[in-house]
Amino acid sequence: METESEPYVRLASLRQLHQVMADMNTARSLADTLQTVSDGVVNALGYELACVNLVRPDGDLVVAAFSGNPAAEALITGRVGSRASWERRLGMGETWGDLIFISHTEGWVLDDDDVPQWHTEGPAPRFADEWHPADRLFAPMYAPTAQQGAASGELIGVLSVDRPRNGRRPGAWGREALQMYAFQAAIALSNARLRANMQRALVRLERDQQALRASEESFRQAFEYAPSGMAIAEMGGDQHGRILRSNDALCRLLGRPASSMRRYSFSDLVHPEDIGTLLRTSAEGGRAELRLIRRDGTYVWVSLRNSVVADAADGPRFLLTHVEDIEERKRRELQLAHRASHDSLTGLPNSAELRSRLASRLCARPQAAHPGAVDAMDAAYGHPAFDANGHGFDYRPDTPGEVPDSFDGYDHHVHTAAPEGEHDDGTKGLAVLFCDLDGFKSINDRFGHNAGDAVLIEVARRLSRQVRDGDTVARLGGDEFVILADGLGRADAQDLAVRLRNEIIQPIRAEGRAVRVGASFGIGWAHCGMTADEVLKSADERMYVEKRSRPKQHRRAG
Repeated sequence: METESEPYVRLASLRQLHQVMADMNTARSLADTLQTVSDGVVNALGYELACVNLVRPDGDLVVAAFSGNPAAEALITGRVGSRASWERRLGMGETWGDLIFISHTEGWVLDDDDVPQWHTEGPAPRFADEWHPADRLFAPMYAPTAQQGAASGELIGVLSVDRPRNGRRPGAWGREALQMYAFQAAIALSNARLRANMQRALVRLERDQQALRASEESFRQAFEYAPSGMAIAEMGGDQHGRILRSNDALCRLLGRPASSMRRYSFSDLVHPEDIGTLLRTSAEGGRAELRLIRRDGTYVWVSLRNSVVADAADGPRFLLTHVEDIEERKRRELQLAHRASHDSLTGLPNSAELRSRLASRLCARPQAAHPGAVDAMDAAYGHPAFDANGHGFDYRPDTPGEVPDSFDGYDHHVHTAAPEGEHDDGTKGLAVLFCDLDGFKSINDRFGHNAGDAVLIEVARRLSRQVRDGDTVARLGGDEFVILADGLGRADAQDLAVRLRNEIIQPIRAEGRAVRVGASFGIGWAHCGMTADEVLKSADERMYVEKRSRPKQHRRAG
């Protein structure tokens, strides 16, 4: 401005100032706005140099724009001054409204601080209001508040100006013009920063949306084209577990179209025996191995893993279920387990499995306790220690120390009973029939081991055919077999032995010829207080007694 008198402000100057204001508010970016603010001080307000110091997020101020001197612009643009140094400057000097003027007479104390600055050269002032090259004039810019014009908002930057073109310190009009300009510049910078933040947010949003779309597409492809079964099911509510979506691999595995899969939940498809396994699997993750039913009614072993996925932030959650076909592995596991517990030649339970099944029916406590023990238990608890069948009661007192020291507490156990005497007394028990083939060695010696193996396989088949479901036929080893038959009386066991012997002595085809073997049976009885080996030994001994009691010619085979 060429005059300090408001009535004589040139219209061209006002138009120029108006254009600068318009340019500040229409700049395309924050950087453009900063440069426009700096240029406007030089072009419209009549100063030779102008600098915009912008507050950074860390609070320090950076030289963001410079106008009036290319050399100074190249030297200090981008340099940073600490917030403490700037607060020191803004707290000293004269206050011209919202402006801060620091005269050269006191500004020398600032020469060595870290604020970037540029000093122009020139002669010393010749009169009182002449501008000195070391004078400093700052216009703080504050974020706009509801109290228009008040410097009470957050500091967003400082305008630093130097060397008015008329060579004089600005008067009242010049000061007010710079103050109003700083206020408008603060508005423009705040708006530009807001637009920049919005643009960055939009860019981030678009980038996130692109990433989300890419992620959704990747998930869709991974879900649809996964080599193993995948399903998405509802989580929570009345429809918990209902299948919403299934991939092609799961549909092929179960032989069901995708449209029909949406009618089911996994609880509808699981084998009845595996419902408990499914329920024990955590709804929010976990793994279970169970059987699922195919459309043709057959079952397939699968490994089922659940994980929880959210549709959106705080949105509904779903179960992502991975279903892997483990039928082949389960088949191998069952084969290995079967081989470990069954004879490889005949397929019957082997010796270890036989002893396991027998031992599971026995306990270490005898069926009947010593009479004195029974009387003591009766006296200690006020009720009989054993019932009429010799079955023990459960002794677990609520108060420790109530059981006499001479007795242990036993869980309730249904004892395995054995018939007494040589005659059938009506007692039903677990009969152990020990079978030894007569004449088997001569078949091996005369016709070879292949013939012997064929005989053993056929004997195993005949024994299995003659017993009831639930009875056990096992190969103990060599030509020895054992039958466990529960719920038999003495006469029942003897009849069973006769039937089995009559079945075994029938001719057997082996290596193209008919051969015969005999069979000797010993009947033992299992009861609690015995070990499995003791029961088998008892039956074995009775078998040898029976074998020796028969005429030798009746034991021939061939």
